[in-house]
Amino acid sequence: MYWLLSAIALPPFSALVKLRIRHGEKLPMSGPFILAPNHDSEFDPLVMGVAVWKLGRAPRFMAKASLFKIPVVGWLLKKAGQIPVERQGSTRGHDPVSAAAQLVEHGQGVIVYPEGSLTRDPDFWPMRGKTGAVRIALTHGLPIIPAAHWGTQQVMPRYGKLSLFPRKLVEVAIGDPVDLSAFEGLPLDSKTLNGATEVVMQAITVLCEELRGEKAPAERWDPSKHHQKETGRFES
Repeated sequence: MYWLLSAIALPPFSALVKLRIRHGEKLPMSGPFILAPNHDSEFDPLVMGVAVWKLGRAPRFMAKASLFKIPVVGWLLKKAGQIPVERQGSTRGHDPVSAAAQLVEHGQGVIVYPEGSLTRDPDFWPMRGKTGAVRIALTHGLPIIPAAHWGTQQVMPRYGKLSLFPRKLVEVAIGDPVDLSAFEGLPLDSKTLNGATEVVMQAITVLCEELRGEKAPAERWDPSKHHQKETGRFES
């Protein structure tokens, strides 16, 4: 299925994007993992999916369970090994953690965006993260691999349309596994999860600084302090 999808998606992708990957050797070639990138544009999942595919692993995402009920779309998602999760109701918080058990069982990797939505930072720096990725990692003993990209906002601005010409350069960087040993064995309460999440966000930010050639702001953007919604569309 991935070979079929890549044959369909890669030619138009390559017409839009010149992709460069830094430190690709840091992506594990076997075993389960969580890949945690920054999130600037709706185009990001395609970029990260292509990057992971080019590095030799099958890209998987956690997708809304409702998508799996759509004819054809649901069949394609299942065949491509995507992971259904409930994002509403009583199972919302625990379903991603339960779904991640299949990663361990089958030695698979999954791409999870710790920010949970497009960054609200006006200059596209990683904002405050949500705790889902570290909850999964600490529950199942999975390594979190930080990643960053720069340039997707030129291909598709936040909530904008694709910019077809000229071809845009997008760079992706893969980091070393995040050291979460200080949080292992601790109760998975808000203090533990928020502390571990900030360690992950800092690792992602360092990769962003490398790609952009500049320093991130000293204080991470917090949507609640700027009266912004943390999910869905927002006013810049």
